[in-house]
Amino acid sequence: MTTSVKDMLNTYPADLGGVDQEAMADCIEACVACAQACTACADACLSEGMVGDLTKCIRTDMDCADICTATAAVLSRHTGYDANITRALLQACATVCKACADECGSHADMHEHCRLCAEACRRCEEACNTLLESLG
Repeated sequence: MTTSVKDMLNTYPADLGGVDQEAMADCIEACVACAQACTACADACLSEGMVGDLTKCIRTDMDCADICTATAAVLSRHTGYDANITRALLQACATVCKACADECGSHADMHEHCRLCAEACRRCEEACNTLLESLG
């Protein structure tokens, strides 16, 4: 399936330096989807009657959304590419996605939004790790 992310990568006028474009596109898409899921989950948590019990979940959701958004933006820029920055950001993103998946997962049996968010976080963590492996 062709996506706008893949289309944009294909139109980049310079050489991407051997980067696995499929892994790059998958990671950008997973980051965007995770950021959206985390934002929506944090908002849903704020609407729960027991919101006080969900403060860690809300904070983790918000941190994850911010880091995923930043990761997608950095991965979408190729001019002046710095592999060290990319690796550090991918590692941070995978770390926060794991933490958020674990936190949301602990509420998944009570809140469907937490279950869905945990799934998105796990997909994003996997996509970040896959791209990291391809970078060497």
